[in-house]
Amino acid sequence: MVSRIYVEKKPGFDVEAQQLKGELTEILGIKGIEALRIINRYDVEGIDEELFRSCVPTVFSEPQVDVTYDELPASDGAVFAVEFLPGQFDQRADSASECVQLISQGERPAVRSAKVYMISGALDEAAIDAIKHYVVNPVEARIASLDLPETLYMETPEPQPVEVLDGFRKLDEAGLAAFIADRGLAMDEADIAFCQQYFRDEDRDPTITEIRVIDTYWSDHCRHTTFGTVLDDVTIDDAVVQQAFDRYMEMRHELGRDAKPVCLMDMGTIGAKYLKKTGVMTDVDESEEINACTVKVKVDVDGEDQDWLFLFKNETHNHPTEIEPFGGAATCVGGAIRDPLSGRSYVYQAMRVTGAGDPTVPVSETLEGKLPQRKLVTTAAAGYSSYGNQIGLATGQVNELYHPGYVAKRMEVGAVVGATPANHVRRECPAPTDKIILLGGRTGRDGIGGATGSSKTQNTESIETSGAEVQKGNAPVERKLQRLFRRGDACRLIKRCNDFGAGGVSVAVGELADGLYVDLDTVTKKYDGLDGTELAISESQERMACAVADGDVEEFMGYAAEENLEATVIAEVTAEPRMRMAWNGVAIVDLSREFLNSNGAPKHQVAHVCARSVWQPSWAGTTLAERMTSLVTDLNVASNKGLSERFDSTIGAATVLMPFGGKTQLTPSSAMVAKFPVGGETTTASAMAWGFNPYLMEADQFAGAYLSVVESIAKLVAAGFEHKRAYLSFQEYFERLRTEAERWGKPTAAVLGALMAQVDLGAGAIG
Repeated sequence: MVSRIYVEKKPGFDVEAQQLKGELTEILGIKGIEALRIINRYDVEGIDEELFRSCVPTVFSEPQVDVTYDELPASDGAVFAVEFLPGQFDQRADSASECVQLISQGERPAVRSAKVYMISGALDEAAIDAIKHYVVNPVEARIASLDLPETLYMETPEPQPVEVLDGFRKLDEAGLAAFIADRGLAMDEADIAFCQQYFRDEDRDPTITEIRVIDTYWSDHCRHTTFGTVLDDVTIDDAVVQQAFDRYMEMRHELGRDAKPVCLMDMGTIGAKYLKKTGVMTDVDESEEINACTVKVKVDVDGEDQDWLFLFKNETHNHPTEIEPFGGAATCVGGAIRDPLSGRSYVYQAMRVTGAGDPTVPVSETLEGKLPQRKLVTTAAAGYSSYGNQIGLATGQVNELYHPGYVAKRMEVGAVVGATPANHVRRECPAPTDKIILLGGRTGRDGIGGATGSSKTQNTESIETSGAEVQKGNAPVERKLQRLFRRGDACRLIKRCNDFGAGGVSVAVGELADGLYVDLDTVTKKYDGLDGTELAISESQERMACAVADGDVEEFMGYAAEENLEATVIAEVTAEPRMRMAWNGVAIVDLSREFLNSNGAPKHQVAHVCARSVWQPSWAGTTLAERMTSLVTDLNVASNKGLSERFDSTIGAATVLMPFGGKTQLTPSSAMVAKFPVGGETTTASAMAWGFNPYLMEADQFAGAYLSVVESIAKLVAAGFEHKRAYLSFQEYFERLRTEAERWGKPTAAVLGALMAQVDLGAGAIG
């Protein structure tokens, strides 16, 4: 039997409803709304009526601020309900189910939630449709029935066997091109031909799982294909940029890299290599693990200097946030956290820098196929802050940049810092018979195709077809991972660790060792019905892959259980350098490590750096007063205080500089600063700052990148830190380059500008 309860905020606490009413009136221009109510609806199955009633005031509502109804209140206006799409993770329902289980100490019941909107006033059908279109993002949600269902348990059809692509080896050039289009692959014609030759050599046709895994491995997201593209020729029209390129070539010669191909990745990373050789950077911690930038530091712990590792990472979630703002932004910070977390560190402070179009423009002017900018900026801020606040992560700086270019695609950047005692970290190469443990969340369909989706051209249909590419965050589970990885006894059992980001099992587990056997039947699932391909590439969040010696598995499982984390052995390290996966007892992936690591067919391009433009900021007006008014009303000059206040900067009591300071607490801090998370007293602090001007970057990529580095380090110095102790992490964000030499010239100029800044300031980019 399904039990139902409706929960509504009392007057004065109904902030969400009143805010939505204001948005619909001011942004959509719907003037006839007299009243708007939002009621949360919960359907529960699997518990008796007595337990259900006892949970109404403890799980489903807060009596101090909520009122509950057994029946939906009567209304003479429009009434509709909105629920998540099947298969999408619903944190409200999941948390309620877990809380009921904690009370009953029995099985977890099935819980489904929905939001009921009740709107009264003089509204016609067009206005109601406009309201529905505004509140329902088809990527994640749909209109729900108002009727009580007979059951919440759905019949799940048995998944079909994994398809073997018979005839793949015989496809001609046109057939391969059609194959890419039909299957929605991110790889190009050269990659698929390279792939075809591999299977010809193996004398077999691939499974669809193998193709999906390869497509994920070779995606730009996972393997930085664009930055690894060989630049066969670089022509430069600007003398300053040419001088920088010549200096880059000299550095390659000094480092003995003449035989290495010239590419954007080489330009972007050679600065740190050069500074290490010249003795400037000596504290970088280097290992085969590449989870996050890592620096060796001395930390004062209760008056004693101890050896610690300081880790930091920045990450973009531009594509996911564009199509599903809340989940995309939430998993931006979630994904950023998991990189230093997988380095066995405790993440203690975060930063958010975003780029958007003008959010004040009318919704009617929204670009076709896009969400309104106002909807993007507010919902993304809600997603990022919700995740960070739930996990207990202090957010030290929040800034949003506004530029017309971000209308085409939003920029969502999250950055975090973490630290750990050096003796907590054990780094060894996994050996045959070692086990791979899946730790944390379960696997669902959310996030399937995320890595390849962010590497593909998006179009007006993307918002309707790409929903599964956006992962759903579960902050409480990641909080448990944070707690476990702060324990030295647990961390010292881990030889190597990866977070489940892009590519899911295929990449997170696949990167831990050269030889692996993965049993997909052991992968824990959110629900039944997933096939082998989905289990292999799903990017469901809050999961870790830990390589542990066979004899240490039981002890590690015990520590995980103490933190209420699910832990399952899903793979074993093998001697032969091949990645094998089995599902339902059938081998569905069997690929050589050499082939996977080839990154596909070599890519070649030419780059043409055009003469630089001069950008000068200008504000409208003829008099000083007019220009000053134009200046202070510019969106990029306006304070971000209201946005910043959505984020908790005080969690952990380690924040040194509040986001806004001064006598009236209105002056933005130049950098975020926090004490190291030592557990006792310390005088050691870390800082992070950012630098970027989209208007300068648009006009002059060389100067824009150079000054981005200068600005970020200048902010650190202004906050009291020494520039020689600074380390850099870059995030590149450019238009699609295609095969146009002039487009390739833009990131070329940018990485050269950043390289010159590194050398001039003696601070290298290690990420």
